[in-house]
Amino acid sequence: MVDEQERLLPIANVGRIMKQILPPSAKVSKEAKQTMQECATEFISFVTGEASDKCRKENRKTVNGDDICWALGALGFDNHADAIVRYLHKFRVAERDKAAQNKASCCRNSQDKDEEESSQDQQPHQQADVPSNSKLQVLEFSH
Repeated sequence: MVDEQERLLPIANVGRIMKQILPPSAKVSKEAKQTMQECATEFISFVTGEASDKCRKENRKTVNGDDICWALGALGFDNHADAIVRYLHKFRVAERDKAAQNKASCCRNSQDKDEEESSQDQQPHQQADVPSNSKLQVLEFSH
């Protein structure tokens, strides 16, 4: 029984997702949550198993998002596959943008630090009253 519970999705998460679609006054029974928990877990296992088989045949050890999309299509869930492909593309673009923004922010912060150290080396007894521009540059970049 413990092994069975460990492989299932967390019931609190399943209940929260179910409640999102319902009116605020609606209640979801424990039995309904458990049924949905078992169904969702089985569906995920089914699709992941198909993707895993594909990876094994290709001598790969890592299942990725493209494998899941392929598995959905191979199992006849074409509508879901199309939606997941679109979501995966948007997710990857957002992650690339986020990484580029972090890299630019990091580079600008280290450049400001280098300039600050350089000016302190030239004038060791003076303290700079001018605030760093790093925050302003990061804010400008995020627009």
